[in-house]
Amino acid sequence: MSSTPILDVRGLSVVYASARGPVLAVDDVSFTVGAGEFVGIVGESGCGKSTLLFAIAQLLSPPAEVSGGDVLFKGESLVGMSGGELSALRWRDFSVVMQSAMNALNPVKSIAAQYTDALKAHDRSMSKARIRERSAEVLRLVGIDAAHLDSYPHQLSGGMRQRAMIAMALLFTPDLVIMDEPTSALDVVAQRSLMVQIKELQEQLGFAVVFVTHDMSLVSHFSNRLIVMYAGQIAEAGPTRSVFDSPKHPYSQGLLDAFPSIRGERLPLTGIPGSPPDLGDLPTGCRFHPRCPQVMDECRTTAPELYPADDVLARCLLHAPDVARV
Repeated sequence: MSSTPILDVRGLSVVYASARGPVLAVDDVSFTVGAGEFVGIVGESGCGKSTLLFAIAQLLSPPAEVSGGDVLFKGESLVGMSGGELSALRWRDFSVVMQSAMNALNPVKSIAAQYTDALKAHDRSMSKARIRERSAEVLRLVGIDAAHLDSYPHQLSGGMRQRAMIAMALLFTPDLVIMDEPTSALDVVAQRSLMVQIKELQEQLGFAVVFVTHDMSLVSHFSNRLIVMYAGQIAEAGPTRSVFDSPKHPYSQGLLDAFPSIRGERLPLTGIPGSPPDLGDLPTGCRFHPRCPQVMDECRTTAPELYPADDVLARCLLHAPDVARV
């Protein structure tokens, strides 16, 4: 296997123009995704997760723009690519499943017609028979009978429409699939079923996944690595089991305390007091300090870096070399 990561995000920053001046929505984010890896990105709404994905896929539109850093896909920079070059890569080499993707299907076209449009956009030499065959293949991959190729979106349930969108993302068996909260419009049972399906497909086909959600429980059993974002920055990053078993950032601990466990003793849910900060008016020092139960005086003035803490990285002064842990 090649040592070059499929995706290499280097110091990526995104700003939104506003009447108050530029608002930094993604601040110096760096991480890699290896071939066949499943990386989860979690955090509250407004922490920059979706903006990060749009920047990676180069789908930002004004007033947002990449203000710094780079995105390398299989060693090639996506930042600054022309629209034509990006269009040639998207869908074929990497695909994107957006939030509420089940509502993105064209209501006046059959599933087959929409798959045909996607396939023809990249390979006009495909015969009608091959297009039909490939469309049926990907639909069966996500557990939908090929007979539904002739169905219209309104004839499918919400879960089936979501699976149909994921099937469309797999038409060319891309190396990377980027998913922005694809389960957010589904009930808990459908969420679990879809996550199991995504993981099975990933292991079967070997593509890498970047999966964004605000629900840590969704990625607890499916992701290899976890990135916790807060106020546009990475708060903690490392192996998923390490973050869940022994979180090193108070924010990660707060997220874990906010959802119930299905095993063990019943414990009260504590949650995190307050709200994420206004990105246009960030607090001094650590961005989490106004809500942090372990805040120290130094946190109010010193902005922490990402420090090694066992096998994870945590943006917390508790893990700074010159600060004692408590």
